[in-house]
Amino acid sequence: MLPKEQFIEMAEKYMDMIFRIAFHYVKNRPEADDITQEVLLKLYNTKKDFENEDHIRHWLMRVTVNCCKKTFLSPWRKTEPLETYADKLSFSTPEHGELFYLTMDLPRKYRVAIYLYYYEDCSTEEIARLLHIPKATVATHLHRGRELLRKKLMEVK
Repeated sequence: MLPKEQFIEMAEKYMDMIFRIAFHYVKNRPEADDITQEVLLKLYNTKKDFENEDHIRHWLMRVTVNCCKKTFLSPWRKTEPLETYADKLSFSTPEHGELFYLTMDLPRKYRVAIYLYYYEDCSTEEIARLLHIPKATVATHLHRGRELLRKKLMEVK
């Protein structure tokens, strides 16, 4: 179990990252909140000794992805359309908002790979380890996701 001060520091530092990964995975704010709480609880209760900041970050990402996958197996899972809480989201520019919605329309495997690569600055090797898929598959997901985004952007313009 982590000391309280260390847990609070880590929770404050990584809570947004955990939520963003969960939200991009499940596309549902209440479920993303639940996953964030579950991951933070696992962090609080862990007996793991972390070597450095990258180790902590990677461990949290891995636990978050696993919790997201577990959520999809739940018989109680219900989905809400993104539009129900879209007005609560804020973006620095209208273009960022448009890109966010186009990204959220991608199939999950492309959406998650693109999010981790571009927003969390993960390498293809890190994404492969996080998602338990080959590095070449990550590259394919990124390529196909970019192509789909490019097509969607052309349709919008």
